[in-house]
Amino acid sequence: MEIEKILYADTVIAGTGVSGLYAALNLPYTQKVLMITKKDLKSSDSFLAQGGICVQRDDDDYDSFFEDTMRAGHYENRKESVDIMIRSSRKIIDSLIGYGVEFEKVNGQLQYTREGAHRRNRILFHEDETGKEITSRLLAEAEKRDNIEMLEYTTMTDLICENGTCRGIRARTEMGECLKILAEYVILATGGIGGNYTHSTNFPHLTGDALTLAARYGIELEHLDYVQIHPTTLFSKKKGRRFLISESVRGEGALLYDAHMNRFTDELQPRDVVTQAILEQMEKDHTEHVWLDMRPIPTEVIFHHFPNIARHCLEEGYDVTKECIPVVPAQHYFMGGIHVDSNSETTMKGVYAVGETSCNGVHGRNRLASNSLLESLVFAGRAAEHIAGKASEHNAGKAAEHIAGRESEHNIGKAAGHIVGKTAEHNAGKTADHIAGRVNEISNSEQYHKLNEVV
Repeated sequence: MEIEKILYADTVIAGTGVSGLYAALNLPYTQKVLMITKKDLKSSDSFLAQGGICVQRDDDDYDSFFEDTMRAGHYENRKESVDIMIRSSRKIIDSLIGYGVEFEKVNGQLQYTREGAHRRNRILFHEDETGKEITSRLLAEAEKRDNIEMLEYTTMTDLICENGTCRGIRARTEMGECLKILAEYVILATGGIGGNYTHSTNFPHLTGDALTLAARYGIELEHLDYVQIHPTTLFSKKKGRRFLISESVRGEGALLYDAHMNRFTDELQPRDVVTQAILEQMEKDHTEHVWLDMRPIPTEVIFHHFPNIARHCLEEGYDVTKECIPVVPAQHYFMGGIHVDSNSETTMKGVYAVGETSCNGVHGRNRLASNSLLESLVFAGRAAEHIAGKASEHNAGKAAEHIAGRESEHNIGKAAGHIVGKTAEHNAGKTADHIAGRVNEISNSEQYHKLNEVV
């Protein structure tokens, strides 16, 4: 039997992407938080998110934002979750800015862009690396916290379950060391399933580890067939992760062409609709890709808003300011996952799931562009709040038990004192009676009378 190193934490988090980090940062400072990640701290899909993060612009935007999310999800979304996400969006943005996240501004005012299936510009962004900007800021803050410890190259291998309650996880380090991590609460934030696909925008090590363990222990799963294919990744014959061409470029005016350089679809429809149109056109033209034209976007906007995309395409031999680039659909996002409630709690006591690992119903059958970062942050924060509340109740209960115990000790002490006092009184009385009796005996004795006579 392998020897296990035992570690202790109040909360253990499997995953160090945006949802795992935000949950850790929102747990009480008094909690010991242990985070593990399968690779290095920056190899999470959160760092790859290009487009941006949605936010409710104002009160008038609520109905439109809600409808856009529901329509993209084919109205299979959980309405309560959509409502929570939208109403929490501005608070999340304020929180991120507080952590130092820098969103695009014009004359000191936040700049909003638009993507497919949005009827209004409501997406905040940082160039074309919004995920990297947000996640790196959260990571930097987490590294400052004394109560948060992070272990790299450590893979979760099992849950520790007793009588339907999770007591922690088992993990293995890159060096083969086995860890038994005991914790009151477990947060599963292991990302999506893209590593199981030949063509995906995800890191290859993201293979749905948490889903496998959830199934093993009977934790409810939901909509495992709800997999999103992104319409536009840069076509390449090379093996490995596909490079995403953000939907934002189409939001800013980029167009799709068939093999004869003719438009064949509305570029701003929901992702699944555009994907289907591309696949049908490829079959019709007998080609391996279609063309994306970024030339309608002003050159200064390309280099300011999409510098990473322009740079990567140039490295692959394409100048997006002068020519079209070949694009093809690839697996991108997982809308299904571990079923959770509005507090991100699973059907097993002590286990929470957040981010792409979870299914809280926000996205329905198909995710609306730039809702993923927002949804992950909102429900990671709710998980942390719920855990903090339960921990507080637990501590209050322990305090009440302690006080009750002290009162019980005090009352027992008083009772004992009372008994001792009564006993003392009784004994003193008996002693007094005894002395009085002896005095009486002596006063009536011949010796006493003789003594008086002498005196």
